[in-house]
Amino acid sequence: MAAKKISLPVLTWKGEEAGKVDLSAEVFGAKDVNPQVIHDAVTVYLANLRQATAKTKKRHEIHGTNKKPYRQKGTGRARAGDVKSPIWVGGGNVWGPDGTQNFKLKQNKKEHNLALRGVLSEKVAEKKVIVVDSYDLDKVSTKELAKAFSAIKAEGKVLLVVEGEEEKLILSARNIGNVGLTELGNISVYDALYFDNIVVSKDGIKKIEEALK
Repeated sequence: MAAKKISLPVLTWKGEEAGKVDLSAEVFGAKDVNPQVIHDAVTVYLANLRQATAKTKKRHEIHGTNKKPYRQKGTGRARAGDVKSPIWVGGGNVWGPDGTQNFKLKQNKKEHNLALRGVLSEKVAEKKVIVVDSYDLDKVSTKELAKAFSAIKAEGKVLLVVEGEEEKLILSARNIGNVGLTELGNISVYDALYFDNIVVSKDGIKKIEEALK
């Protein structure tokens, strides 16, 4: 049976340990990871990103003459009404997309939370969730933040979880190519899987815990 609490080290931006944070094993140490709900969560996320921008013209939307291309009988060819017919090159499209298609899918909150708990638990087990003591920065500096990420060993693709109020941090991070930003209440299962490491503040991870219980 899993322990009720698990502990993660809390780091400063210099990479020094500044204590530990106790987290619920129910959220960050889940053993009953369900691959199907994780797959469903990713499918829903990607489907909801799709935009119905594909559009083909129907017969009535093609610009061209309405004149009959040749007489009805006596040519040896099949009858033809006009050049906008779907069987003619340059004619209208019969079953093409019309720009109103809806790709939206849904997943209920309980399933989404289950999927997110499973992915976060795997990240914690792999030591890919990095907790920092504070998001306070002295100034906006992409160079300094990149050094800080190196100090805390946030390597590869990094997901930085913010609350939307850390302006200096956000401005410093947005020009780092391997860093993605997401707000605390908007973490997706897809992002948690896509990024190699997740960086979150001590206060932020406690709020995630509360939301996923």
